[in-house]
Amino acid sequence: MSDPGNRWAVIPAAGVGRRMGASLPKQYLPLGDRLVIDHSIERLLLHPSIDGLCVVLGEHDQWWDQTEFAGHPDVVRVPGGAERCDSVLNALRWLISHAHADDWVLVHDAARPCVTRDEISRLVEVAEAEDVGCVLGMPVRDTMKRTGAGGVVRETVEREGLWHAFTPQMFRLGALHDAITAALAAGVSVTDEASAMEWAGHPVRMVEGSPGNIKITRPGDLELAAFYLDGR
Repeated sequence: MSDPGNRWAVIPAAGVGRRMGASLPKQYLPLGDRLVIDHSIERLLLHPSIDGLCVVLGEHDQWWDQTEFAGHPDVVRVPGGAERCDSVLNALRWLISHAHADDWVLVHDAARPCVTRDEISRLVEVAEAEDVGCVLGMPVRDTMKRTGAGGVVRETVEREGLWHAFTPQMFRLGALHDAITAALAAGVSVTDEASAMEWAGHPVRMVEGSPGNIKITRPGDLELAAFYLDGR
């Protein structure tokens, strides 16, 4: 068991990444001389603020055992669910039985390999100093359009106050577990951890990160991620 105030990472990696059009899930694609998921796990697991990590894997995953951290003593493997939110909830349930409800949990996309140590440190610092759930992100800088059928523009959306939400997203373990559980029971769409917390009435604070913290979704994203990693 942990002492209250410990910090845990959760990396849901049960998705298949259909938009990549690859023969294997995007988190297992090569990025430089490593796999995407190895970069992502290293960012969290080796950060001095993190005490342990849960990786959430699909039922038929056949690639995890070839990753760098498959046998790491601080990495726990948890079975995934039907959707991302179900996978995250499975990890939270495991943590609830092994940690304290007041511990912090940082949920990070397996396909975000470029988050920096400084960004994670900033997120942890703000969340703990203000005792509030926090999300890394970037303010929207481009003109935003809302379209209708056929991609025809319906309106220009005021970008003031709009953010791109990234990960990690950091919340108290018990509060996040309860928020996602209640939201799913109510049939609410949980697109990220923050959406469940917002729905449950908890304040969520945005913390500005780096535009390099991209999520690998389409084939060209691998080249961009390699560019950011090489630049460091």
